[in-house]
Amino acid sequence: MRIVDAQIHLWGSGLPSNQSHRQVTHFTPEEAIALMDEGGVDAAVIHPPGWDPKSTEMAFAAVRNYPGRFAIMGSLPLDQPESRARIAGWRSQPGMLGLRYTFLHDPARQWLADGTIDWLWAEAEAAGVPIAALATDSLAELGRIAARHPGLRLTIDHLGGRGGLTTLKDDAAMTHMPALVALAKLPNVAVKATGAPGYSAEAYPFPKMQTYLRQIFDAFGPRRMFWGTDITKMPCSWRHCVTMFTEELPWLSDQDKRLVMGDAIRAWWGWDQAT
Repeated sequence: MRIVDAQIHLWGSGLPSNQSHRQVTHFTPEEAIALMDEGGVDAAVIHPPGWDPKSTEMAFAAVRNYPGRFAIMGSLPLDQPESRARIAGWRSQPGMLGLRYTFLHDPARQWLADGTIDWLWAEAEAAGVPIAALATDSLAELGRIAARHPGLRLTIDHLGGRGGLTTLKDDAAMTHMPALVALAKLPNVAVKATGAPGYSAEAYPFPKMQTYLRQIFDAFGPRRMFWGTDITKMPCSWRHCVTMFTEELPWLSDQDKRLVMGDAIRAWWGWDQAT
């Protein structure tokens, strides 16, 4: 079973603007590889963070220096007209799988709602560029976008929640679940089951979060639910993030585990790790 983490951040300068991340000035590819090897993680998708202006450069270096171990979900400025023309060739960059955006705050949240960035969905659909989005308050809007663009592969981040941008835990952190599950009827929408331990006030194996993982699995199935960590926000080791899924969820069959833990996301985002 090849284990692929759907989301990590790497950086070489600055402190994370999201306080739930480890408040350190660097988490480098070398540091990540050492912990991945220790935790039994074969590969990871880097989401370059905005607090380090050179984080995308670091991500490309990680792809070059560790073949098959890293890929990238990048971003283009949504307020710059020249971004539109770059989408067609976006995946020609080494290791680049798609685009990832946060729509939790204005103006990005308003652009999502009022059609300002409708060009993004159309261009990404035409170019076969997957998009991942953190948009807890806008899940219904993402559903409408997915319905209008059936060829667009849209992935909802962090179980549909706010990731580390909330102090709410367990049931209080998951009140969005009905809106998330409603998206399962759209075959071009998937969910990153990233960071589940971070939503929990309990100790490993985080039993309350297992209930929500089961709801997501039952709705989306193993080909549209992707394991991952956002490791620098997790209250536990990479190994425990893995075994929470591989050893503590008896309702996952061996085939389900192969899909959820890595095969499904490689297919969904088109990551050929041989290249």
